[in-house]
Amino acid sequence: MAKDRGDHSEQACKQVDGEMTRFFELFGKRWTGLIVAVLTEQGAYFADLRRAIPGISERMLSDRLTELTTAGLVVREVDAGPPLRVAYRLTDAGKALEPALKELSRWAENHLPSGGEGCPEQFRG
Repeated sequence: MAKDRGDHSEQACKQVDGEMTRFFELFGKRWTGLIVAVLTEQGAYFADLRRAIPGISERMLSDRLTELTTAGLVVREVDAGPPLRVAYRLTDAGKALEPALKELSRWAENHLPSGGEGCPEQFRG
C-alpha cells in the first residue's frame, strides 16, 4: 500500500523530498560522514576516531557521535577498564551506508581536484 505523502501540487512536487532533507540534516554537518566512513572499516575507540580524523576536536567528535547514536546509526559501548574506554561501532542501519559512501568516494576521486598525494594505493580502502 502506497504511503500518502500529502500535498501533490506542482510546487510541492518540485521541492526536495523529506527523506533527502532528513539525510542532509544529519550528514550535511561537518565530520559526520567521515566518522561513519572510519567506522565502516571496524569499531573504534574514541581516541582512535580522533586520530583517524585530523582536525576534529574532542567536543565536536563527541557531539557528532551523540547525534549518530540518537539517529540509530552508531552504538556506544563502555569498556569498564581500567582504564575506562568508550568504543563505537555501526548498527545495521549504519552499515547499510557503506555502499553509498564508497560510491561517493569514487565520484570524488573522478570529479574533484585532489587535495594532495594522499596515502599509497596499498593503504587505501
